[in-house]
Amino acid sequence: MSDLLTLTALSIGAAGFFVGIIVGLTGMGGGALMTPALIFLGVGGGEAATVVTADLTAAAVYKSGGALVHAKSGSPNFRLAGWLIAGSVPMAFLGPWMVHQLTDNEDQLDFVLKMAIGFALLFAATTYALRLYVNLRRVRAGGDGGDPNPKIRPIPTLLVGMLGGLLVGITSVGSGSVIMIALLMLYPGLSAVKLVGTDLVQAVPLVLSAAISNIIINDGIDLKITIPLIIGSVPGTILGSSIAPRVPQSYIRRGIVVVLTMSGVALLDKSGWAPLGKEETHPILVAMVGVVTIVLVPLVWGVIRRREGLPYFGAPTLTELEQLPGDHKPKKAAAKKAAPKEPEAQSRP
Repeated sequence: MSDLLTLTALSIGAAGFFVGIIVGLTGMGGGALMTPALIFLGVGGGEAATVVTADLTAAAVYKSGGALVHAKSGSPNFRLAGWLIAGSVPMAFLGPWMVHQLTDNEDQLDFVLKMAIGFALLFAATTYALRLYVNLRRVRAGGDGGDPNPKIRPIPTLLVGMLGGLLVGITSVGSGSVIMIALLMLYPGLSAVKLVGTDLVQAVPLVLSAAISNIIINDGIDLKITIPLIIGSVPGTILGSSIAPRVPQSYIRRGIVVVLTMSGVALLDKSGWAPLGKEETHPILVAMVGVVTIVLVPLVWGVIRRREGLPYFGAPTLTELEQLPGDHKPKKAAAKKAAPKEPEAQSRP
């Protein structure tokens, strides 16, 4: 019990609580935010393998709660989730073993894991931005009526599961971001609530498989990290889910892209990635990446809107795009209509 009252344990619990809020608000960001946060806190000696194992174990707990809620409401497409699970669970279990076959040197292993997580974070930020672009194109095409039971495409779905499982098994990143965008592209008629519910259902056995594999390989789990993480993340996720309808999603989504990008670059820097130099870290460079991302993302998004025949700012907002497909079906004419006087913060992606 005394181990749970230390400053380190409180820091881990606080990190879990705040990341849990983000997960509850947005449905993504668990591994993508929790893993780098724990590494930067220096818990477990800052070793990536220890952090990934604890993060995956905690994720198996708090994602189970979300999956149960969606399962009771009937939102998941269980047949689609089954095909994803068939591909993701075996690869999530094999992923950690594949990494450990690369080297038996702990320092080298830590370097490989931090590199993999860094690139996975940048990949997650890119796939999230791609998700918004796909939805924007759908708005311009007139929206989609939504199909709660689309025809399953077994082979592509299985491959998506395998890729997501491998990524999660190695880095703990990808179950909510990479797989989500792949489902969105494979099944554009799937409603948003079905999309989130299906992803949560398949994520539980996925992260559990990855957690078990990492526990076996790393000779156990550090309970000093895992228990405070669970204690903090579960109520955080519940709180985030409850306040989500009242929080401007545009700021949250944009913030996630910035945090993922900065975390990815920072981890690559911390690992000693050769292009950034192995002798020292570059905090000023990481800060500059954050500033550039904050400024650049809205500008690039405005240019993309203009190429689609829309004004730089206005309807559809980021919130409306996040509601697609199925839950929100704007007409083509409505999508073309600008809303230059809209004062809401959400209208400025």
